Amino acid sequence: MIAKKILVVLLAIQIIYGCASCSESGRKKVDEDLINDLVINVPIKGNTWVVNNLSLSKSMITDQGLKNWKNDSSLIRTYVRLNGTGSLSVGLKAKLKSGSSTLKVTVGDESKEVNISGASLKLIPVGRFNIKKKGYVKIDLKGLSKSGSGFAEISDIVIGGKIVETGYDFVKDDFYWGRRGPSVHLSYKIPEGVGNVRWFYNEIKVPEDNDVIGSYYMANGFAEGYFGIQVNSETERRILFSVWSPYQTDNPNEIPDEEKIKLLKKGDEVIAGEFGNEGSGGQSYKVYNWKAENTYRFLLGAKPSVNNSTDYIAYFYAPEIGKWELIASFRRPKISTYVTRPHSFLENFITEMGPFPRKAMYSNQWVRNVNSEWFELTEAKFTADATARKNSRLDYAGGSEGKQFYLKNCGFINDKTSIGSLFKRGFNGIHPSINFEELP
Repeated sequence: MIAKKILVVLLAIQIIYGCASCSESGRKKVDEDLINDLVINVPIKGNTWVVNNLSLSKSMITDQGLKNWKNDSSLIRTYVRLNGTGSLSVGLKAKLKSGSSTLKVTVGDESKEVNISGASLKLIPVGRFNIKKKGYVKIDLKGLSKSGSGFAEISDIVIGGKIVETGYDFVKDDFYWGRRGPSVHLSYKIPEGVGNVRWFYNEIKVPEDNDVIGSYYMANGFAEGYFGIQVNSETERRILFSVWSPYQTDNPNEIPDEEKIKLLKKGDEVIAGEFGNEGSGGQSYKVYNWKAENTYRFLLGAKPSVNNSTDYIAYFYAPEIGKWELIASFRRPKISTYVTRPHSFLENFITEMGPFPRKAMYSNQWVRNVNSEWFELTEAKFTADATARKNSRLDYAGGSEGKQFYLKNCGFINDKTSIGSLFKRGFNGIHPSINFEELP
């Protein structure tokens, strides 16, 4: 009897040990299959933000990836665009100099925990997540616990599975521009028979909650410059008017005197000087606290001047003030022209604001020729910059709504508009009422 009991115990131990071995073997097989799935590296430095703390985002998202992650309140978000649905495999290329940590990884409505340890960068599988909709997917990281000073250093989010065979997009290079997001444009068609355009008129309204820091809502673009409004910080907004120099450089100090933009006059409280980095030339701006939901008017003039030069002038009308105000007038050498290539654009100029969407409404576009005849511009072509054209970012859109055009960008929106699309808005039929003799 005793021998029989001992035999039963031994068999039970063998079964338990065998089941545990099978379970461990099964887990290893699952991990190996998941690791084999993980084939696409999504660089942190081009596709990730600390979305709930922009100041931390600047210090934590580096050229080496995610670093200095010490705060458990930080929400770290990576964006990837997927062209299909189904199971997405996710992993992390991560390391931790000392101690260990536990992270929560969330995709959609699913979350999984993963442990991080080891001072050498390695691929750590997280799990599989069910993607229910095509388009941009958010991969969120949160720190749950840590035994050392940091949660992890991560160079890449790694993805895979059959879903990636349907296609995917993210920022793979030119990370500065990719983090800024795509710029979008409206090129207005001038009707036949207009002749030389002396003036270009436009209006902008920024919808509520779309006045995002880092936005430039450019109203009156022309072949040699641009004129519009910006959100520069939480406390400062500007009206900006600039003219490019004919000398090609990003450093205004390199421009020869004979090719510099000359300031002819400027309005009250307008600051004028030079700009660089994206071409160079003359720049003017006025700090002005313009408001979302208000419609602002822009008037840009150009005419040939002395010694093969052109004079440009910009006026701004705020409904809160109720009159036209001079921003500035510049003279550009080595060109004799009127207004050409009238256009508008929308851009983000602060990299940390790339995950936040913005929209602008453009309406009542007109040109006035040298014979003082007005012509309404009701047709526009939609275009976008290199970041959009090479599919680094596909969060951009444009179109028409009634008697207005609109532009949208950033925020990883999914309503992408085809580049080259043509749009028409409804006619207003009544040209702007402007007394040009009384303009300052």
